[in-house]
Amino acid sequence: MEQFAQFNVDGQRLYGMLHTPDAAPPAQGWPSVALLHGFTGNKLEGHRNFVLLARRLASVGVACLRFDFRGSGESQGDFSEMTISREVQDTVAAAEYLRNQPHLDPERVMLLGFSMGAIVASLALAEVRPHRLALWSPALPELWLRHLRGGMLPPTVTDYGGWPLGRDFLQEVVRLRPLEAAAAWGGVAHIFHGDADQTCPPAWGLRYAEALQCDLTAIPDAGHTYDSLEQIEWLHRETVRFLAGR
Repeated sequence: MEQFAQFNVDGQRLYGMLHTPDAAPPAQGWPSVALLHGFTGNKLEGHRNFVLLARRLASVGVACLRFDFRGSGESQGDFSEMTISREVQDTVAAAEYLRNQPHLDPERVMLLGFSMGAIVASLALAEVRPHRLALWSPALPELWLRHLRGGMLPPTVTDYGGWPLGRDFLQEVVRLRPLEAAAAWGGVAHIFHGDADQTCPPAWGLRYAEALQCDLTAIPDAGHTYDSLEQIEWLHRETVRFLAGR
């Protein structure tokens, strides 16, 4: 079953889609996962990756919430207000939304973060306390250092290819420590990374795997957004296997 989802954070409404299995729920409820999209992304992601993954998860008994962070996709707010801290707040609210849904197990809420969503997921770990954590192509704060020319912050908003990137985002991102947050968590995790990723180098995935003390699955010849049917199938199959506990 797929149904419209919405929840509020600081007076702004976030919109998404909740995917639930069609079968009768187990006594303790279905496990669930919140999908955290990347920088300038949305609840579909490239190649409809989040849509296809959510449907595949639901078919094996895992509910899934894919949603737009504030200022992205269809959710309220403006992209110029976007910061990782705000997205952490959104993630905490998304996990709470899942924990309050009928037929879902409040003890088995999981997180999956793609690219910048991996930073958000890592920084939300202490508060969300997910059952499991999956990261796709995880980013690190240094990805945005090139926007600080001469080490200086822009006065207001930077035109990032038509996206109004706010000064607050750049001021905050360089101070974040997602690897330290990941290392302090101690839960069950898995990293998935294309070994030809030129946006977030594969070495970053290794750094997350070391911090989380978990396995890393390298997708052969895959770039940042997994741009072939074979790569997508590999990514989805192994992600479902991990989140379903198989």
